[in-house]
Amino acid sequence: MTARLSPKQAGLLFALIMSLLMAAIMSGIITAVNRGLAPGYLMAWGRSFAIAWPIAFPLILVLAPRVRAFVERVARG
Repeated sequence: MTARLSPKQAGLLFALIMSLLMAAIMSGIITAVNRGLAPGYLMAWGRSFAIAWPIAFPLILVLAPRVRAFVERVARG
């Protein structure tokens, strides 16, 4: 038996995964650019991620549907 997600649940899961990935990648890169890969990098990255993810998650929840609608309008011409 496979579990199916409702469209709302799928949207939340998408936002969760996308925000985790984007916040981790971006905070990691920006921390590396600003500090280098010196001792303490992972701790600094963790702090940056802890700040970035709670911002990224609700932003994706709010912005993804608007961006999707914009792209659909542009794609239709």
